[in-house]
Amino acid sequence: MTRKIEQSRKLQRRAEQMIPGGVNSPVRAFRAVGGEPPFIVRGAGSHLWDADGNEYIDYIGSWGPQILGHAAPLVVDAITNAARNGTSFGASTPAEADLAEIVLSAFPHMQKVRFVSSGTEATMSAIRLARAYTKRKYIVKFEGCYHGHADALLVKAGSGVATLGIPGSAGVPEEFTQFTLALPFNDTDALEQAFKKFRHQIACVIVEPVVGNMGCVPPARGYLEGLRAITERDKTLLIFDEVMTGFRLAFGGAQELYAIHPDLTTMGKIIGGGLPVGAYGGPSEIMDLVAPLGPVYQAGTLSGNPLAMAAGLATLRHLKEHKKEIYPRLDKLSGELAAGVALAAKEAGVPICYNRVGSMFTWFFAPCPVTDWNSAAKSDTEAFGRFFRAMLENGVYLPPSQFEAAFLSAAHTEEDIQQTIATAKQAFALAHA
Repeated sequence: MTRKIEQSRKLQRRAEQMIPGGVNSPVRAFRAVGGEPPFIVRGAGSHLWDADGNEYIDYIGSWGPQILGHAAPLVVDAITNAARNGTSFGASTPAEADLAEIVLSAFPHMQKVRFVSSGTEATMSAIRLARAYTKRKYIVKFEGCYHGHADALLVKAGSGVATLGIPGSAGVPEEFTQFTLALPFNDTDALEQAFKKFRHQIACVIVEPVVGNMGCVPPARGYLEGLRAITERDKTLLIFDEVMTGFRLAFGGAQELYAIHPDLTTMGKIIGGGLPVGAYGGPSEIMDLVAPLGPVYQAGTLSGNPLAMAAGLATLRHLKEHKKEIYPRLDKLSGELAAGVALAAKEAGVPICYNRVGSMFTWFFAPCPVTDWNSAAKSDTEAFGRFFRAMLENGVYLPPSQFEAAFLSAAHTEEDIQQTIATAKQAFALAHA
């Protein structure tokens, strides 16, 4: 396959005249992997088509939300029906409580939830709430974990920050991050030391229970249990950032998979069925501090947008009804894919390792194992870039960064998996030739 790029190239050049870098989210610019980014015009099931007519097997899935595949008919119908009644009112609609009910049914520790419009809003609001509840200032995050682009959280962040090699972000005064403690992931001793030094001063610990923003990195055995025990001992709130993992790893997210109940949970992606949405929730005792009941202010004109509520409700209802079939199948196919590509690399003499939890996975061009940011950062990003471009040229669309997780959808088929493994064999053979 020789990928055509003329129309996408023209669209990129046009966009660059009006939009910084020609993109509205940095990783889309392909700076980390090289080559020409495709402009997508259509998606159906597990496949995408770009402006030049190229077809791809997609393993990004809009960075996770498209668990049912692109343009799933039940989701499209829900959005269409909602749109006929109006796209936004700035007032309450019945669908907000409908979606809240099904979200709460999946997360036992949550009694109330507040919808917002992005994961960044959700994490920022949850941290503000934690500080108000505990009356403390310090927060703990982990190196390589990305929780959105709020000022206090752009400290040793993963995702696009890691991809572009940006140290934090310009425009964030040091004073805004002085109460943010960035610790190594999967290191319980470092957390113990931080709590010893800042005893009764830490408002919350926020963590991706399975990291997706330095590539997929699972928690070490006992690590999440350690986080829970340490935070409970110091009366610090534990926040699970399940923007990626919520409804992805299990219907009840990572906290169902690992049987850990945090104090607060942030969500996004899948709960909006592919439309912009985020949420944070927890026990009534904490959530009732949020305005209009309490003094923690947070608002949004498009929060609870009826189209996003309809798309999310259709998605979650389907997942709940079919979870006994969907999640085991996602796990099986993801396992075949991750192991099959790794075997292809081994046979070609290309050193890689992979991490996978459910339908989240990453192939690291790095020494094994990858357990934290320091080990992920040893990846050969140039080798990954060559692999990425070879796969793209032959119809497989992977995340354009070594430091992002890939995702499988319920629409992917066994044929997709085998075709991807065969394409990887060709890519590795060329790379090693």
